[in-house]
Amino acid sequence: MTKTPGIVITGASGRMGQMLIKTVLDSDKARLVGVVERSGHPWVGQDLGLAMGGSAIGVMVSDDPQAVFAQAQAVIDFTSPEATLAFSKMAAKAGVVHVIGTTGMSEAQIAALKTAAAETVLVRAGNMSLGVNLLVQLTKKVAAALDEDFDIEVIEAHHHHKVDAPSGTALMLGEAAAEGRGVVLADVSDSGRDGITGARKRGDIGFSAIRGGDIVGEHDVLFAAAGERIVLRHMATDRAIFARGALKAALWGQGQAPGEYDMLAVLGL
Repeated sequence: MTKTPGIVITGASGRMGQMLIKTVLDSDKARLVGVVERSGHPWVGQDLGLAMGGSAIGVMVSDDPQAVFAQAQAVIDFTSPEATLAFSKMAAKAGVVHVIGTTGMSEAQIAALKTAAAETVLVRAGNMSLGVNLLVQLTKKVAAALDEDFDIEVIEAHHHHKVDAPSGTALMLGEAAAEGRGVVLADVSDSGRDGITGARKRGDIGFSAIRGGDIVGEHDVLFAAAGERIVLRHMATDRAIFARGALKAALWGQGQAPGEYDMLAVLGL
């Protein structure tokens, strides 16, 4: 009987790390073969189950990613940009699928991932939920149908722990709107407004970020013209949707040719 793919989770102690761990453990399509935390973290060297406050499960928390990756078929990574870049090199060396949900990466950091993608399957997305990826497609279509009489604003809300803004999902939506209009987002992006900014520039795509409480993730794409508004909205109430999407990507990546993919490819959209 063929074994199910072995999965490694990085950033095991984080909110997403623990959700990913639970999702893999609950799945009959994958096995949890390892978890990684940074050197010096109190979980390192402990049984994962005990570290999470439960009973032992026989998976030890490691601070040696390369050794753990060698036991797996896929790595799911929701950590930091710097850590993700390091993990991408290790995943490529091990020949395992690297699923990246890390946000806040610079253009230079994203470009650096191409080296790893030449050697293994890399799936990267600012958001891994089916609903958000459908919203991306809808945003592109609506933006293509409307001219610059309609201002576009991407409005996002997240919990107060989130460290980057705009969110990766907001940037995905902004890119979709720009693609629909046939422009480059970097040329029309408008964010971080404060003080006397002057009137909004025609054709700009704006970003507004809200941080507070335990908001999992809410995204609106507003198309506003004189006398009318169109609002496309997605609201996430449980981060398990992102973990399920990430696991789906890890499973989809098995047997794919090396390269860089997104969730639209995984979902066939």
